[in-house]
Amino acid sequence: MKTYSTIVDVLRDRAATTPDRLAYSFVSETPTNVTSLTYQQLETKVKAIAAHLQTKIQKGDRILLLFPYSDGLEFVASFYACSYAGAVAVTINPSKNADALDKLLERIEDSQAKAVVTTSEVINYFKGKLAKNPLKSVGVATKFSHLELVEMDKIPLDEATNWQDPEVTADDLAFFQYTSGSTGKPKGVMITQGNLLNNSETIRNAFEYNTESIMGTWLPVFHDMGLIGGIIQPLYTGFPSIMMSPVELIQRPRLWLETISHYKITTSGAPNFAYDLVARQVDPTQLENLDLSSWRLAFSGAETVRAATLKKFTEVFAPFGFKPEYFYPCYGMAEATLFITGGQATKVPNIQYLDPEALQENRAVPSAESELGIVSCGQPWLDDQVAIVNPETKTELEDGKVGEIWACGGGIGQGYWRRPEETAETFKQYLGDRGPFLRTGDLGFVKDGEVYITGRMKEVMILWGRYRYPQNIEATVEKCHPALRPSLGAAFSIEAENDERLVVVHEVERSHIRKLNVEEVVSAIRKAIYEEHSVEVYGIVLIRTATIPKTSSGKIQRRKCRQLYLDGEGLNVVGEWKLEVSESKGITELAGSL
Repeated sequence: MKTYSTIVDVLRDRAATTPDRLAYSFVSETPTNVTSLTYQQLETKVKAIAAHLQTKIQKGDRILLLFPYSDGLEFVASFYACSYAGAVAVTINPSKNADALDKLLERIEDSQAKAVVTTSEVINYFKGKLAKNPLKSVGVATKFSHLELVEMDKIPLDEATNWQDPEVTADDLAFFQYTSGSTGKPKGVMITQGNLLNNSETIRNAFEYNTESIMGTWLPVFHDMGLIGGIIQPLYTGFPSIMMSPVELIQRPRLWLETISHYKITTSGAPNFAYDLVARQVDPTQLENLDLSSWRLAFSGAETVRAATLKKFTEVFAPFGFKPEYFYPCYGMAEATLFITGGQATKVPNIQYLDPEALQENRAVPSAESELGIVSCGQPWLDDQVAIVNPETKTELEDGKVGEIWACGGGIGQGYWRRPEETAETFKQYLGDRGPFLRTGDLGFVKDGEVYITGRMKEVMILWGRYRYPQNIEATVEKCHPALRPSLGAAFSIEAENDERLVVVHEVERSHIRKLNVEEVVSAIRKAIYEEHSVEVYGIVLIRTATIPKTSSGKIQRRKCRQLYLDGEGLNVVGEWKLEVSESKGITELAGSL
């Protein structure tokens, strides 16, 4: 690998040395319905957009990118154009929900964006939304009068000749990467050109990428895994990326697998929910001539990696060439550009089965009889470091003890945009003379040099005197009755009856809603949670299919579910139950009544 300082250096080199090599393709509906860009075509488009931007902005200005999922190649070109213009890219979920306009304006205001790069179609859509509310339209026009609206689909390619090199350096900001918002309001993480290339080099080593690799990705491009893993990493190492819209995964989940098979893709990945979805919804008997043997690395991250999902997916698709060693669980976050830890490529992931009682005391004790399997997310690579720390005393813990995960390395971002206090608390921690460390807010432990994630600090509950992890309770609930949708529940605690109490919110399968027996499902949930966790449930809310609050990257928003529950509105309820004070029983009585 050559040594680069910025993503501009990388793309310029690719366009100069391998101009006709495929850079990106975008697949729609079928694997053969595809549009593509070579490195030379990509750079010409990038230079044209950048030259146009340079007439409207100053170096260092923020530019918000707003593109529908179907405009993947346009997003890619516009993202790189921000660096070519010396500007800072800002991404956002291209939602058309009822609150999409408000979120867009909030992102523009928070990032202090000088321009929005998008398409004519999107501009007309939001103009139409504003036209229906004249009062709001006037307010927006006044407040954002400085904002430049750039219709990139109207920029002629010959503007590329007007491009001027902004002389970007490794210390310049490349983009703002907003956090998912799963535990609070999204914050803009400041990522430099140096952070981006450092993390890309780390990923290249950990994933064992080379120029013969082929990426397949449907991951949202505004999210760190999709942007860094699916878009930037292929350019950095010099191999093609075959893209598709994340909407395709929901509408046609088999297309993901068919695209991998058709293009002989070697690496593709997703959060755990996607593997679970495909394993449940795709009928293997309808996958004629499917061949997954090229898929050498199936990375899984962004949410809890479940051992049961790895097993199920492997069992379903083993007849098509998928092997258990293809799975590559990893750990990362927006604050670290993307990657923090990962395992050894082409090695079956390690799984630790732990004593649940010991885990509630923050001890990771192996148990051969336990069904609580925690999947290893590997180790840090190159010069990066990970430490397990007592979050209260801020002292490092020994192996086997559960604490907060702290990370240190060249991929760690510069902090949160316009949030100096949170930046100091989160990004500037030290262990003696080691640091600065990033406080991840995640809990985990280290065993034999590998990191195991157990949960989020802000979501861990104390019930009946013990620590309880919401994802463990959610896993119990989803298996206890066929009416409950897998991976689509939230467990959280509230203060009630002078104590911390457990509440469960869970989606119901569409086919069960009309004949839903609420009493039967509630009884199954209460019984399962008591038997596996020795906890009494205070409230259960069954909600309509596809209505549980999620982040733009697909994570369940437990804190939002909690707030909606407390507000008494906002959840699309089809059945509800709450423990009355007079019904509350001790453990013995509860066990006998269920």
